[in-house]
Amino acid sequence: MGNTKKITRAMEMVAASKMRRAVASVLAIRSYAHSAWSVLTNMARAFENYPIDLLEVREVKKICVILVTSNRGLCGGFNSQIIRKIIEQVKNPKQLKVNRIGAKRIESSIPDNQIEIDFITVGKKGATAVRKIGKNIIATFDELSYLPGIVDVRTLARIVIDDYSAKKYDKVVIAYTDYISAVVQQPKFRQLLPVSKVDIEKQLADMNVLAKEYGLDEPPMEYKVEPDARMVLTEILPRLVEMQIYHAILESNASKESARMVAMRNATDAARDMVDNLTLIYNQIRQAGITQEIAEISAGRAALEN
Repeated sequence: MGNTKKITRAMEMVAASKMRRAVASVLAIRSYAHSAWSVLTNMARAFENYPIDLLEVREVKKICVILVTSNRGLCGGFNSQIIRKIIEQVKNPKQLKVNRIGAKRIESSIPDNQIEIDFITVGKKGATAVRKIGKNIIATFDELSYLPGIVDVRTLARIVIDDYSAKKYDKVVIAYTDYISAVVQQPKFRQLLPVSKVDIEKQLADMNVLAKEYGLDEPPMEYKVEPDARMVLTEILPRLVEMQIYHAILESNASKESARMVAMRNATDAARDMVDNLTLIYNQIRQAGITQEIAEISAGRAALEN
């Protein structure tokens, strides 16, 4: 048990070091995320009626879910929370069936049992869970489980962008764990495609940032676009979708390392308590044995004297 305590203590220290790096990465991207989401929102509102694939709202028949988990366990309820939420949504896809952009809201008339849901998994734990519930996995990205770069995310982003543009899916959702603090992490579902102002503002609110600070409650900006709106939107929207996916993965990484650090700390404390309890029991048994031996010696001596 003493060796177990040393191992969990070492794992706690490693997780704490990784958590600091992961949290630093999240904090570093948040300023860019705020600015990018502000641009994305205003672009979506300003060109809401412009025929752009990533802004097109359709009745939901088929959904792609990006599920972000870890490759390994030993991180408390990090994986189980988001997997439990996924299972609930798959069994009752009432919320997943709603598509929205700006003021538009389309509720699918397709029965729940006919809604098709495919998955893209980031992390082995999520892939295992999806296979258990019998859903299709179109791609896995296990290498993104710790501190990826924006370049590493582009392949994943390209899959969902191309499939949505080709109308293979009517909605793309990302399921990840939002980092609140070292002891609090919350599983989240966010609509990626079509580009949703509502979900963007929710993500900003999750960061405890007032929407008005980034101009999200202001009237649509007037844009002068050169050479033309289609070319600008075609270039900028995929980059901003990439950023949303990248930010969600970084939030999950920070949450994972925080959860692992707390889990290993609890395991270390439990091992320490168990060692103390076992030591006390051992000493009590040892003392009882010594007392018994002394009693037997005393009784034998008394018998000889008599």
